[in-house]
Amino acid sequence: MSEHPANRRRFKRIAFDARTELKQGEYIWPVKLIDLSLKGLLIERPEPWLGDKEQDFLVDIHLSEDVDIEMDVHLAHEENGHLGFICRHISLESIQRLRRLIEFNLGDPQELERELGALIEI
Repeated sequence: MSEHPANRRRFKRIAFDARTELKQGEYIWPVKLIDLSLKGLLIERPEPWLGDKEQDFLVDIHLSEDVDIEMDVHLAHEENGHLGFICRHISLESIQRLRRLIEFNLGDPQELERELGALIEI
């Protein structure tokens, strides 16, 4: 179940380093966040990797001591030691935090509006 490359690239990815955890069932993996977008994220594959690609995951990106972005995600692709995830669900509070983070990193409010428009089209 992979997404067409043109759809994946419709969203600007921002490189961002924050303490990040990937969770599934009883497993919790601290992972290195490579980049994220309004539609998903890319991480380095943790070792040992025991994730079930058929089931969704929870990702928790710690922006500060008491500020997180949490998303329910699905594994879209695995290649070259990286795991790419598509966001399945995100709370209003987390999407607002993610939007501010992306807006700050893009530096262009019009670019953010194009990204949000593309997200609504999907």
